[in-house]
Amino acid sequence: FSVQLHEYIDHPAPAKKMMLGISLLKNTARFEWMLEKVTEIGITEIYPLLCERTERQHFRKNRFEQIITSACLQSQQFHFPILQEPIKMEELFKQDLPIQRFIAHCMEGEKKQLVHASSDALLLVGPEGDFTPEELDLSITHGFKPVGLGETRLRTETAGIVGAVMMR
Repeated sequence: FSVQLHEYIDHPAPAKKMMLGISLLKNTARFEWMLEKVTEIGITEIYPLLCERTERQHFRKNRFEQIITSACLQSQQFHFPILQEPIKMEELFKQDLPIQRFIAHCMEGEKKQLVHASSDALLLVGPEGDFTPEELDLSITHGFKPVGLGETRLRTETAGIVGAVMMR
């Protein structure tokens, strides 16, 4: 038995990184659904966030990576998003982050509508109950711009999907 290669097709990585930092959810099924959808949309890296109001869940990395793999196959993508280990926001801010940084939240105050990112970008989405005012202030001091995702208040997993689409 032998195999002969007739053609080699190079599939370059996406030109820009579209990263999503999103709080883990109490309901694992909702988090899994969100992972599937943002993978299909083209998010390149996912940071599960541990925020003050995050209700802990068991982080099942192998299960989540299976969902990502299945979503990549379904959407015919050749580059799988990187699923990071859960991380506290303070630790995330120590990472090498892109220049375009956004934080979606529900609090009153000045924020612009999230629009198409022109280069590598990271969007943060908070837990059920939103970020705390302290987390929002800390993110702003680290260069994150407050953004809105529309006129309605969205569930965390929906906000992650809407944000992924808007950044693209």
